[in-house]
Amino acid sequence: RIPPSLVQLVLRIAVALPFWKSGLTKWDGLFQLSPGAVYLFSSEFKLHLLGHEYAYPLPELVAFLSGLGETALPILLVLGFGTRFAALGLLLMTGVIQLTVPDAWANFHLPWAAMLLAVLSYGPGRISLDALMARR
Repeated sequence: RIPPSLVQLVLRIAVALPFWKSGLTKWDGLFQLSPGAVYLFSSEFKLHLLGHEYAYPLPELVAFLSGLGETALPILLVLGFGTRFAALGLLLMTGVIQLTVPDAWANFHLPWAAMLLAVLSYGPGRISLDALMARR
């Protein structure tokens, strides 16, 4: 039998990885956005709402916040520190990503949402900084 705490750790790592990898592409250095990230949010990415496409408002700010969220929240998730906060943040990001790339729901967004909901429901498990701090 696999210990639930190990399953929870693997779950946190599995859902953090795609966000982390995406986040790394948005930076050219410490807090230096890549030109490609700004380009994507200003020219390529659109919000799909009620059958219409809308440009992202403040694309440079959105690119910065996206890059920050996609790098900081996965670190918190893997460490199990502020785990539910990190999972909720990534779940909200998943919702925005769904509005940007609506055709990817079955292969990407739905599994991400399911894993993040599991983390929100069951918590980080015993192999986490949250659990370590709770024991003190």
